[in-house]
Amino acid sequence: MTMAERNELAPSRPLHQPRTYRTRMGREGLVGFRVAVKETDLMILAQSDLSTEVRHLVIQERQQLESYAQQHPEFLTRLTPWPPDPYAPPVVQEMIKAATLAGVGPMAAVAGAIAARVGQALLTWTDEVIVENGGDIFMHLHRPATVSLYAGRSPLSHKVGLKIHPDQATWGVCTSSGKVGHSLSFGQADAACVVSEDTALADACATALGNRVSDASAINEALGWLATIPNLRGGLVVFGEHLGAWGHLELVPV
Repeated sequence: MTMAERNELAPSRPLHQPRTYRTRMGREGLVGFRVAVKETDLMILAQSDLSTEVRHLVIQERQQLESYAQQHPEFLTRLTPWPPDPYAPPVVQEMIKAATLAGVGPMAAVAGAIAARVGQALLTWTDEVIVENGGDIFMHLHRPATVSLYAGRSPLSHKVGLKIHPDQATWGVCTSSGKVGHSLSFGQADAACVVSEDTALADACATALGNRVSDASAINEALGWLATIPNLRGGLVVFGEHLGAWGHLELVPV
């Protein structure tokens, strides 16, 4: 979860930070474009400029989420799992499910859930799509790709990448940090990254993983916890010059 996503729903002062890492985003055969609606700020790579379609999709998802939050104000600030609600809109149900598995509040999954719902809908118009939402990424690919890991001032920042192979329908690659950006984290990791087919789940678990890392000695225990969560491909943590990883991940130099 990013604080920007929390602020887009809560009545507080918006926070902004230049997303300079987006200058590194690119893929042969795909067009890059940005769509921002209030505090939802997406960077998309698709086979054509689908800005109009994306804007419509974002407004639709936001309206459903905002309406639910108006009826349940605690939904925005709760830091523990929200009870199941079969009457909630789909985006909210996905957030609740993901956050429950990760043991965190539902807003920890908001960026990943919105990225995934927009990305899935865009497959009507494009065969490949990448949707980035504040460091949380949904991907539907037919060719391999490398995701560079941004870890702030760590010497490993933009030095390590995740090689993503299109061996399943979709990928979610989500990152939380206790030192970079406006992510709500109770830890001090430079980067806590989780990979899953379920982008909302990857987002919630990245927050929970980062919460568990207060120093480098906590990395192994935090990754051990991550290994107990179902439906994850893997995860990694960067703390200064230290890196730990778990799961079926291919790390490559960038």
